[in-house]
This record gives sequence, C-alpha cells and structure tokens, in this order.
Amino acid sequence: MTTGLEAASFLAALAVTLVAAAIFADRLDLVGEHLGLPEGVVGLLTAVAADAPELSTAIVALATGAKSVGFGVVVGSNVFNLGAMLGLGALAAGSVTIQRDALALEGGVALGVAFLVVLLGFAVLPAWAAVAAAVVLLVPYLVLLWHTGQRYRRAQVRARDLLVFPPAVAVIVLGSVAMVHAARHIGHAAGIPDVLTGTLLLAVVTSLPNAHTGIRLARAHRGSAAASETFNSNTINVVGGLAVPALFATVAGGTRLEHADGIWFLAATGVAVLLLAPGGGLRRAGGAILLASWVAFAVVQAIAS
Repeated sequence: MTTGLEAASFLAALAVTLVAAAIFADRLDLVGEHLGLPEGVVGLLTAVAADAPELSTAIVALATGAKSVGFGVVVGSNVFNLGAMLGLGALAAGSVTIQRDALALEGGVALGVAFLVVLLGFAVLPAWAAVAAAVVLLVPYLVLLWHTGQRYRRAQVRARDLLVFPPAVAVIVLGSVAMVHAARHIGHAAGIPDVLTGTLLLAVVTSLPNAHTGIRLARAHRGSAAASETFNSNTINVVGGLAVPALFATVAGGTRLEHADGIWFLAATGVAVLLLAPGGGLRRAGGAILLASWVAFAVVQAIAS
C-alpha cells in the first residue's frame, strides 16, 4: 500500500474511532446517571470512555511488539492531556479551580501513578508489584469517591443504551489496530522512529476526545470536574495501558528517551498540582506553562529521535 493510501486509511480509522468513542462516552455517562451513581464515579466512567482510543492504541501497539509506540502513546497522551485539558482549559476559561481536599486526593493519586511510570520505565519494579501498587492507590480512592460524591437520581436503564456498547468497543479496537498499522508504515516510510510516532502522532490524535472534554468543562466553570477527569484519564492510561500489559509483555525499551519521558510526565504532573493549589486555582499564566511544557516535550522528542 502506498503512503498516500496509508494516510487515507489512518484518517478514516481515526474518524470512526473518535465517533465511536464519543458515542460510547455519551451512553456510559447516561447509564451512570440512570443507575444513580455518584457524580465522581460517573466522571470516572466518562474518563474511561474518553480514554478508549488511547488505551486501545497503546495495548494494540504493545500486543504487536511495538513497545516504543505503546509506551510513547501513554506518556505522550498524558503530557498532552495536562497541556490541553488543564492548560488550554485555563486559557479558555480564565481559571480552573478545585477545592484543596479534592486536589489532595486527586493530585496525590495522580502523582503516585505517575511515579509508577518512572519505575516501570527504569525497570525498577516488576510488573506484578506495579499492579499491586496501583491497586493500593486506587482502591481507597474509589471508596472515597463512592461515599463522598453527590449521587444522581436513579432512573431505569433502557436496553438500547446498553446495546450500543459492544459495537462501539469493537469499532474503537478495530480502528486502533488500523491506526497503529497505518501510522507505523507512514513513520517507517518517512524515516520517523516508532517512539516519535507514539509520543506525538498517535498520542495527540487519540487524546482529542479528552482535550475537548477538558476545555468544555473548564469553560463551564466546572474546574473540579476538569481537574478530576484530567488526572483520572492519565491514571487510567497508566494502569490500563502500561501496568496491566506489563504482566504479559515488556512495555518499555529502557532507552534514555523513554526514561526522560517518564520523568517529564512525573514532573509535569507535579507542576500541575502545584499550579492548581493556590486559592485562585490554575490561572491563564499557569495554563500557558502547562501548554508550554507539552510543546517543549514535543520538541525534545523530535530532536532526540
């Protein structure tokens, strides 16, 4: 297949994957409301749905032996999420605010999970220990989220809301397979390393649903929801796209660039938490810093690769 056809295949796969992810997120949010789940849990489920393209792409890449692509998709997506969901959100809305106790919970878990990326990238922890550490972090978090969140009013779940899930998931997975295949061929034809294909191209395009959600929440002055969904999305990416797959396959090549990427993600997460901490929350200047962090990250990838 020619490069032009591969590019067309990539764009077509991207389009259907994003549409399927949007439908999946919308229905999952609706089912959560109908079941009377706490608002925080519904937000977490929405983050899972919005992360579906990122997760599927990372897992498909790892399953096909493209570990640099898979690692790059997770880390690149997470750095991009901080810059787009929080950074652009603050620039668009003027500020993103979150209560201190909520930030301590959300930010603490996010920093702990980001640290796991560094440990996995440096092969300091075996896969089973990384998964165990993730469980230790997430179980108390989910319990607190369930008990402290405001609940939606319970309503009847309609069968048609559930029937959309299997085909939506199938389209997302198949679309991700096609995207990884096409992106790797395009990258190889252009002489682009796999790690760059993962951290920039696939990471950005699969993060578009998250970016849209974060900016929308910020503009609606729902800063707590925007921050929570950003950190939850990154946590889901790490656990589902790296920690669990590490039980079955090597998730990182141990290169210096991958080590640096993991540390960058940890540092960017810490900066985001610090910028959200003041009483006025994350202002436009802080948003510009997070966005600049991703731009600098992208430049480093291009130079180092």
